[in-house]
Amino acid sequence: MNAPLSRRTALQAAGATVLAAGLSGGLMATEAHADAHNSASKLLTYPRPATLPTNTSFKARVRTAPDGEWQTLDIYRPQLEEINATTGSGKVYNTSMVYFDFRGSVELEVTYLKGGVTKARVRPDSLAITPELLGDTLRFTLDEPRDIVVQINDEIFDCLHVITNHIDPHPPCADDPDVIYFGPGVHTVAGNVLTVPSGKTVYLAGGAVLTAQVFFKDVEKAALTGHGMLYAGPGGILCEGSKNIRVQDVIIMNPNGYAGTFGESENVHVKKARSFSSKGNGDGFDVFSSTGIVFDGCFMRNSDDCFAIYAHRWDYYGDTRDITIQNCTLWADVAHPINVGTHGNTDAPEVIENLVIKNLDILDHREPQMGYQGCIALNPGDSNLIKNVRIEDVRIEDFRWGQVIHMRIMYNTKYNTSVGRGIEDVYIKNLSYRGTHANPSLFLGYDAEHAIRNVTFENLVINGQVIADSMKKPSWYYTTDAMQWFYNEHVVDLKFLTTAEAEAAAQ
Repeated sequence: MNAPLSRRTALQAAGATVLAAGLSGGLMATEAHADAHNSASKLLTYPRPATLPTNTSFKARVRTAPDGEWQTLDIYRPQLEEINATTGSGKVYNTSMVYFDFRGSVELEVTYLKGGVTKARVRPDSLAITPELLGDTLRFTLDEPRDIVVQINDEIFDCLHVITNHIDPHPPCADDPDVIYFGPGVHTVAGNVLTVPSGKTVYLAGGAVLTAQVFFKDVEKAALTGHGMLYAGPGGILCEGSKNIRVQDVIIMNPNGYAGTFGESENVHVKKARSFSSKGNGDGFDVFSSTGIVFDGCFMRNSDDCFAIYAHRWDYYGDTRDITIQNCTLWADVAHPINVGTHGNTDAPEVIENLVIKNLDILDHREPQMGYQGCIALNPGDSNLIKNVRIEDVRIEDFRWGQVIHMRIMYNTKYNTSVGRGIEDVYIKNLSYRGTHANPSLFLGYDAEHAIRNVTFENLVINGQVIADSMKKPSWYYTTDAMQWFYNEHVVDLKFLTTAEAEAAAQ
């Protein structure tokens, strides 16, 4: 183990950075530990290290509701990207983020310092938060921790992301021998890669910033937790050949690659991780040839796929199965919020199966290329077979450019060496879209041997209208004509049911 992983070094780093962050930050952490079981409302904020860039569009304050003392929040500067559809070049934008922990209820006050506020929106819309607008300042209340986006005058990039956590009732101690502890402040490690041994937990305290990749390699029962962040560096999390891994609460900001890569791993639980990215191929979390991976409660705003689920690529081999994406909020400035199936093994075909995608808010999707559209895309290539997919309770807000859903048996010669084998047994329940920017969704089998089979929509709602095969329409119309979707002759057994019809069929 190198020096940065030692207990002595961790303690020294924690002590030095607490002092550097200021006495108030250290006192807040101590206070949280002392009265974690107190049921009264409580608020913890963390200083931004002075060496990290900020953004100047917003001032944000928070207090315990209804009349606690206001605390000004330090603003971080995530970066985001947009692709120019004419040139293909990418433009990077600065945006704003604050984060804090609380118990009970809090009131937020957000002031847009550029002025000229005519309207404000707090997203996702499903939370039904209507802010009080007072000139260039707005106020609203959170009754429990949520990850939200405050948009002013429909600005896409110049907005404020608010990340919140429950107060940790049992934070680890800095001298715990099983914990690699980073206190408030900026930390580096040798080689910019922190390799985590089996049985160890990397803990990023609130206000901690680690500028390194966290690497789980052939280990078991290890974790990355805490209310700090991974910042820049070679990439966020790399998990290879490992099992029983836990990632919780951390923020991954501006990585040079994917926010997280999970290859040939098993039983990984990622809860309330957050990701912002702007670099090329700036995916959020990608899974390769792994089993039993759960993403729960994540907030993802990425410049490529927020989630990508694949089989073989690079040195990863094997099927991918039992993957769950749930309770997440997704915003894809480039490509898909969720993409499944592109990469596999033509020489020894693999299966991607048993996928559960449920309770999602998809805030945006922008992709000029037709072949890379779809808020949820099932695109098997490289002889992959996708089967047994359950998609449920997905709320899609109006996005900039793309499709609601896309299913295609793919042979993209840029990435594939063979056509995908097929898509089978997909059930989509309670998916809704409200908006005007969606291109027609496409369902494209490759040929009779490489087809899409047995896809059922239950209670599909487009702009308030339930889409069902039994709906009133001319007899020569397809159901998909009602919302200008398209499927070809290699799609077999595509059904659109109301909930009542689905329940009757199940009896």
